[in-house]
Amino acid sequence: MATKAPAAGAIVLPEATATMPPTPIERIDRVVNELAKKKHEWLSVSLDHRIALLDDAIDATVDVADAWSAMGLAQKKIIPSSPAGGEVYALGPFALVRHLRLLRDTLVSLRDTGEVGLPGEPWTRPDGQVVVPVLPTSKIDNVLFAQTTGEIWLEPHVTLDTMKTGQVYREKPAEGRVCFILGAGNVSSTPAIDATQKLFTEDQVVVLKMNPVNDWAGPFVERALGRMVREGWIQVVYGGIENGKHLTNHPDVDTIHMTGSDKTHDAIVFGTGKEGARNKKANTPILDKEISSELGNVSPWILVPGSWSEKDIDFQANHLASMLALNVGFGCGCPRVIITAADWAQRDEFLNALRHHLAQVPPRYAFYPGARDRWEAFVEAHPEAEIFGPQGDGQAPWTLIPDLDHTNRDDICFRTESWNGVFGEAPLPGEDVATFLANAVEFCNETLWGTLGATIIAHPSSLKDPVVDAAVERAIADLRYGTVGLNVSALNGYGYGSTSWGGFPGHPLNDIQSGRGVVKNSYLIEDVQKSVIRGPFRLSKKPGAAYDFATYAKVLPRVMKAAAYDDWKQIPAIIWLGLQA
Repeated sequence: MATKAPAAGAIVLPEATATMPPTPIERIDRVVNELAKKKHEWLSVSLDHRIALLDDAIDATVDVADAWSAMGLAQKKIIPSSPAGGEVYALGPFALVRHLRLLRDTLVSLRDTGEVGLPGEPWTRPDGQVVVPVLPTSKIDNVLFAQTTGEIWLEPHVTLDTMKTGQVYREKPAEGRVCFILGAGNVSSTPAIDATQKLFTEDQVVVLKMNPVNDWAGPFVERALGRMVREGWIQVVYGGIENGKHLTNHPDVDTIHMTGSDKTHDAIVFGTGKEGARNKKANTPILDKEISSELGNVSPWILVPGSWSEKDIDFQANHLASMLALNVGFGCGCPRVIITAADWAQRDEFLNALRHHLAQVPPRYAFYPGARDRWEAFVEAHPEAEIFGPQGDGQAPWTLIPDLDHTNRDDICFRTESWNGVFGEAPLPGEDVATFLANAVEFCNETLWGTLGATIIAHPSSLKDPVVDAAVERAIADLRYGTVGLNVSALNGYGYGSTSWGGFPGHPLNDIQSGRGVVKNSYLIEDVQKSVIRGPFRLSKKPGAAYDFATYAKVLPRVMKAAAYDDWKQIPAIIWLGLQA
């Protein structure tokens, strides 16, 4: 029987069967007690020592990467030589190495110059909003992320004179804190990234509980962060809901960070059942601790109407299908609603190309619990759904729900994160591009649930029109999302590391949506409003992480080493393998 969809947000997920045995409560208490003793000591650890810890972690992650990837491939039942074979590397060791290297470079710059080492000069938009260039971070980024730039936009009250960076290293906290992190279950690098984020950018020592869905990655995280673990700054534990509750309520835990669903967040903050519902309605938390969070999103992709060639259409249809299939759709930045112009002459042509690619995407093992039930909830709500691939027990096939009614604000596709391979298409009116984009922004901001990331796809020829270009820039500014991507998936903002990742600021606890606070943001920029990333409309070959990128599994280990050490020796092979995609 299908799971009943909630009014908004994520569907409550069943608890996974753990791979690792739960850590005994007595052991958890000892771990937290030791961290509580170390939390003040961490504040006085020198920059030289912190840099050494990061150097050690970079080397250890590279050393363990192959074994980490092999275990992930086995757990997700991925054929190692398939295009999806690079996915575990990309979302695991590479993402962690990139994060560690950027943190290291920032600390080196702070030690040597007293500044975080921004890669470009901050500037002010005509409306007064401060923009900070953060990508590319180095010359090698120009190769790894060709023609791609990233900016962090600050909150409107900030000026060039008042903006702050690296503040935690300029004004030390009065006392240390212990942070309990509920690790993400979908991406194996996220728990380690969150832990090092809290340690190095917020001066909090960490007890990290791995999620039962991917607790298999815990031993690799412990090896990658080995010196930090051995010195007692980060500790890794295992277990399910009961251990989570124990840690949440532990008197020596000062703060909490989680990557997961809004339902888990609300259970922690307000409680469960009728009492929890009453507490949430009255906005009276039972939690008396600071909590930060990165939660879900019904991620929009806005297709700006224009004149696209057959190759343009094929490339972008592949791009969308690939981003849906990435990690089997178990990603808070995966596309959920495609927004088209109802009168776009090429709308049907694009949707047919998308159908073609969805039919070509190989079926994947749905490793996240409850995927089939969630899929059934969407298909039952929309019998017209178009299904691609096998539909056997336990499978959640790629599914497109076209021609959604944008005026039906309660549609499950708009209010609920599917957390599998389902997305919808909503045609919107607009007599011209500017009107369409204004309608799309309003629809995203007022109807779709979540504020994590939004993507706009616009053809370069369209952007040559000053009216269209201005309308796109206005849309980027007006979208209330933590990351906005132009011609590059907003999800990439998670991987770049120097950009920020998190919900748009301002959510109250009882309407948390995509969460509070940001991660990544390696230049330690304060008062972040959003990140804006821009990339090329079409590459010469395939989109990054394309479902049919034949050499993806071969290229990722080299990309990881290039990112870890600025290793230019890897670049010729990366380019060659990319050409063979």
